[in-house]
Amino acid sequence: MFLPISDELRKKLDELDHFIETEIKPLQAENEQFFDHRREYARTDWENDGFPRKEWEDLLREMERRADEAGHLRLGLPSEVGGGDASNLDIAVIREHLAAKGLGLHNDLQDESSIVGNFPLVFVINRYGTEEQKAAYIEGIIRGHNHVAFALSEPDHGSDATWIETTATRDGDTWTINGMKRWNSQIHRARHDLVFARTSGKPGDHKGITAFFVPVADPGLRIVENAWTFNMPSDHATVALENVRVPSSAILGAEGEGLSMAQSFIQQNRIRQAAASIGAARYCIEQSVLYAQQRETFGKPLAERQALQFELADLFAECEMLRSFVFVTAARLDNEDPMAVSANVSIANYRSNRFVCRAADFAIQIHGGLGYSREKQFEHIYRHHRRYRITEGSDEIQIRNVVASLFRRRRPDSSYATEKAG
Repeated sequence: MFLPISDELRKKLDELDHFIETEIKPLQAENEQFFDHRREYARTDWENDGFPRKEWEDLLREMERRADEAGHLRLGLPSEVGGGDASNLDIAVIREHLAAKGLGLHNDLQDESSIVGNFPLVFVINRYGTEEQKAAYIEGIIRGHNHVAFALSEPDHGSDATWIETTATRDGDTWTINGMKRWNSQIHRARHDLVFARTSGKPGDHKGITAFFVPVADPGLRIVENAWTFNMPSDHATVALENVRVPSSAILGAEGEGLSMAQSFIQQNRIRQAAASIGAARYCIEQSVLYAQQRETFGKPLAERQALQFELADLFAECEMLRSFVFVTAARLDNEDPMAVSANVSIANYRSNRFVCRAADFAIQIHGGLGYSREKQFEHIYRHHRRYRITEGSDEIQIRNVVASLFRRRRPDSSYATEKAG
């Protein structure tokens, strides 16, 4: 399947490149401590439990403000919220293009911010929220002054979300929430926390989980600790909810359908994540080729060493194949039922996330001590993308999804058709 990039998309890529050169790079140059070897120290408020420094987050908001003013920030959002209605293929191509530029304010790994935005909750609220909820949250999320955190995982439950132990019990028109949440992302700057709790059914049931908007200022909501992670600063807190009372109007979507709602955009998120991983891998490979041509050992350039040639060729070949597969899968998401493409999305996601870690590790190796230092970006790329093999569904969960599709009985015209037994 050949996927030519449209003239319109090429024009958009040129516009984004021009915007980066004229608006973002000068802003980054004024704040280089957040991007050079000092980046982890400069971004992290070590005296505030490892949360991001205010100055760092202020810089990200300024980048987003400029991107919004230029008409880029909402590119992938629906038109009803001022977005550009860009397709999954468009966003995948753009995400890969931006990530291939390497670390920068234009597409930062730490906060997962980008000049083309990153607002998965906006999609969810726009589709499932009431008019009051849309008015209360969407614009504030986009502009960064009314952030909503996300609380699904728990100390004993991550990928097995149907087994969460947080409960919400009804008392008339009010609900009382009790439980613990872990990896409660972005809670430090949020006004509300989107908390998922079981409201009916038994552990393991897909239905019966409901999402509630909980004010972070509620006295029953307490940040227990913030996890210091492989990639600092961290914004992943453990949160306790003790007799938190909210009205029924705080429910997002239908009662008992919170998990289905949360998963409704997971395919789009996974393919965009895969595209970013391939872009970052391409950066690592291209930088490695450049270095191999410049660096001499024992009187010869590294590029003349067959062991390195073969490894780089293998990395390049896999990158090209995965890149094409990601784009084809994104195009299928635009034209088919997302569930029909689910296995392909899982393949694109887990293989791309594994691959970028391999590419970054090789880049570190070929650069030697320089690659291991923070003078280069490879360690940062590795630390960030390594978490993608756990979040948005771990490698193992993605593989289970592929297995389920592989062994499901298929139509005779399927490329994986199986003969009927007997």
